[in-house]
Amino acid sequence: MDSEEARHPGASAEAIRAHYDVGNDFYRLWLDETMTYSAAMWRDERDTSSLADAQRRKIAWHLRHSEADRVDSLLDIGCGWGGLLRAAATMRAEGAPPLVRAVGLTLSDAQVELARANQPPNVEIRLESWADHRPAEPYGAIVSIGAFEHFTKPQDDPAAKTRIYRDFFAHCRDWLKPDGRMTLQTIAYGDPNPNTKATAFIADIFPDSDLPRLGLVLDAAEGLFEIERVRNDRVDYARTCEAWANNLHAHRAEAVAMVGAAQTWRYERYLKLSAWGFWSNHLHLLRFKLKRR
Repeated sequence: MDSEEARHPGASAEAIRAHYDVGNDFYRLWLDETMTYSAAMWRDERDTSSLADAQRRKIAWHLRHSEADRVDSLLDIGCGWGGLLRAAATMRAEGAPPLVRAVGLTLSDAQVELARANQPPNVEIRLESWADHRPAEPYGAIVSIGAFEHFTKPQDDPAAKTRIYRDFFAHCRDWLKPDGRMTLQTIAYGDPNPNTKATAFIADIFPDSDLPRLGLVLDAAEGLFEIERVRNDRVDYARTCEAWANNLHAHRAEAVAMVGAAQTWRYERYLKLSAWGFWSNHLHLLRFKLKRR
């Protein structure tokens, strides 16, 4: 591994952009109005809330459990189009101070462009990797949703993955104030030994990326964070992928006009197969509540 790879493990900026820079207008066709590209959260399998309401519930869960709704500073690692940061400025706990400093990190040029155009003045969106982040002062809370999946590559063995994840957690610990909290949301393999077809499918849609397994995450966080809560909400992601697939199908002609038939088909296949993966327990959706040790 060369020095650049060691400093920036996982998917390269170019690989990230290959997926997330397909076009903001394309994603707007099939995401909900919050432009949130991660698993929503329903109350239970009987809940008939809309996708947008379920996404707002997910955002509220992360703000509450990271205590970002109670502190004056927040870091969002993998901020996407900035929906959580916008919500953090207004979704404050009773008696909480105003949010005076919020930073979002992404490697997508398209996400930066849109996120910067729709943020309040106390929010800063940076085109920056977590590995390069050097805050001037610690944060009260950290949230990371849908970024962890890009931190390692398919060729990394379990020991290498654990080292990379532990380095990430060590950075997050250093960036937090004493007793600060963090929430983490990531897709994970449900199978203890995923087959090559599964890893190839992930790498096809997310180049240079591979998913974690729960045990590796637990090992990597040991001694750095107390794991106060972990939940597997795979059904939430199955429902989310199905909703996205239905939205894309409803706007298929527009999608083809924007990105072409081949790219549209790749996304249709990816969303349908992902939904099957979550329904069938091959894929998990892990949500962690972590406290700095």
